[in-house]
Amino acid sequence: MKKVIFIIIAVVAVFAFTNKQKTEFSKESLSQKLITSDSAQITFKEILAQHKGKTTVIEVWASWCSDCVKAMPKVKDMQANNPKVDYVFISMDKAFDKWKNGIVKHELKGAHYWATDGMKGAFGKSIDLDWIPRYIILDKKGKIITYRAIETDFDQINATLKTLE
Repeated sequence: MKKVIFIIIAVVAVFAFTNKQKTEFSKESLSQKLITSDSAQITFKEILAQHKGKTTVIEVWASWCSDCVKAMPKVKDMQANNPKVDYVFISMDKAFDKWKNGIVKHELKGAHYWATDGMKGAFGKSIDLDWIPRYIILDKKGKIITYRAIETDFDQINATLKTLE
């Protein structure tokens, strides 16, 4: 009986620590290089620095992702209701042209970057990416307020953004 209780406690502890709300990005994720829409390389740290002083929503998405496409109207509503917020889109597309076409097709307004190695690549692993679309909210100081939100969490996302205005 003691072994069963110990195993249950161990499983709960592991789960609790792996899903812990992070307040800052790891050095590994900050050093990851992404591609800009004009094919230049930029580190994630440099991207974040460009948005310091502004509440920022980061959406990790891909043009091939049906859940991402379904969430686009909610993203546009969020942008319309929160015009002072900066929006950063990081694509997990497999090809540059698919990514660029997706931006145009879905009329995405914001800063755009491409992680060339996809969801299971170095950047995806560094931010614990397990699902897209994924939303990360940063306050004006760059502190992570919401680390893991998905397309079903728009009520929570919008409520959080209202508290950060």
